[in-house]
Amino acid sequence: MVDGIATGQSAAGVAAAPAVAADPAAAVGSAVADDARTAGRVRPAADDQEAESALGPVPSFLVLADDLPDGLIIADHTGSVTVVNRAAARLTGIVQAAALGRDIRQVLPLHDHENHCWWTLTQPYEGLCTRTRHPERALFLPNGTELLVSMGYVREPPRRGGADGRAVQRLVITLRSAQQRARLERSRADLVSTVAHELRSPLTSVKGFTATLLAKWPRFTDDQKRVMLETVNADADRVTRLITELLDVSRIEAGRIEVHRELVDVPARVRKVITGRVAAGDPDDRYRVEVAGTLPETWLDADKVDQILANLIENAVRHGAGTVTTVVEPAVVAGTPGVAVAVRDQGPGIAPEVASRVFARFWRAKRRGGAGLGLFIVKGLVEAHGGEITVQQAPGGGAEFRFTMPAGTPDFG
Repeated sequence: MVDGIATGQSAAGVAAAPAVAADPAAAVGSAVADDARTAGRVRPAADDQEAESALGPVPSFLVLADDLPDGLIIADHTGSVTVVNRAAARLTGIVQAAALGRDIRQVLPLHDHENHCWWTLTQPYEGLCTRTRHPERALFLPNGTELLVSMGYVREPPRRGGADGRAVQRLVITLRSAQQRARLERSRADLVSTVAHELRSPLTSVKGFTATLLAKWPRFTDDQKRVMLETVNADADRVTRLITELLDVSRIEAGRIEVHRELVDVPARVRKVITGRVAAGDPDDRYRVEVAGTLPETWLDADKVDQILANLIENAVRHGAGTVTTVVEPAVVAGTPGVAVAVRDQGPGIAPEVASRVFARFWRAKRRGGAGLGLFIVKGLVEAHGGEITVQQAPGGGAEFRFTMPAGTPDFG
């Protein structure tokens, strides 16, 4: 350790990179010790020390550039590369030793999506002296590799007397892989595709039946009209349900699920969901409810508990077989009293290799119906209550979805 700057030897055998502040964002600004451009072991200049004292104490813990998770390349006032950390070499294919001392524009020949040279567009050494940084944007190497690049300017301190001219001392460039952004874009594309597919069928049905009824109303009997209107009503419910699911997904991903607690009788909620399904035409002997032990007083969000139970029972009916059994029993959750609910079917079950994916967005078993959002929403609602949900093989075969929730306390408690 020399003058508060970490020293050492890089794994590649190249002289150790200049030390930078533990916070990479600070390094991109101007918190790298002044003139860490070549040796990285020089004390800050007097003017920089005054600026640093005005901003607060300088962090005492410094790390080598190779320890940073993001790529880091630093060029001095002439454009010569002085630092290439290990992450930057991995992302770009640059050889660290060969890059040092070369012009940054040759070492890192970046282009935008229209194949315009980024260095020609930005003119970092000839541009406005008021520029301090370029925000992150996607740029490309000649081989087509996409990187997320941001750049900060380290300039000379303001001259005494108020002169504005501040030449560039260093360029600090950070690089990140664009793969995560590409995955996010694919996820959004999947969302649009799924929504379009799920909406097309019911909306086509609604449009077809309403147009037929309007054009040929007198030709249909009352029974025929009733069948058509019931179909339109069911398809409208399907569209409404999909929109509700999408809103739930949005709230879960944003962490904006609100839980309004009240005293909830979980077995009674299970029976309510089953009664509704039987009233809609399911056979009564398809369902069984078991309550084991004495349940604690549970304070949960009743509407969300209904939604969780309805989704799990519907999933068991749609993808399972035989009797759907719901078991409610007391449990200890994170050291406190709680409740456990298991929904079991007698179907083929879920293969162990896919068990970890069933709660992901858009996951569907054999592409059979639905948008693949139900179990994702169930997991989000359970976790919003401080609980957890798992899937495993049921004791008698089939799948068992089991969730636990702490008993909770009233909102006013």
